[in-house]
Amino acid sequence: MNRQHQPLPMPSQSAAATASFHSRPSTEPSTIKPRQMSHLHSQLAQLQANLSDLESLVRVTAVQAEYIKRLGGLQGALFLAAGRVFERDALGEKSPARQDQQVDDSADVSR
Repeated sequence: MNRQHQPLPMPSQSAAATASFHSRPSTEPSTIKPRQMSHLHSQLAQLQANLSDLESLVRVTAVQAEYIKRLGGLQGALFLAAGRVFERDALGEKSPARQDQQVDDSADVSR
């Protein structure tokens, strides 16, 4: 059990295959860095465009949030007013408009 492990032999590449790999223009070290920089530049341009779009959307959202806040206040006021009307009807109370109308009706009857 005291065997020494010997590394497995790597598959040998022929000299022609190695030469053709390094001779391709897309993988030469002199062209890799400019291509990477060009790619990074295009990604940066896309990022700036996306940030500009995001900024305008955030501005619109801020304005819409103010409108939604106002709308919520109005909706709450309508809800409270409707609740009062229904409470008066449930308790049998007459609203001021109905009292005025009843006074006018009784005045017409007495004439």
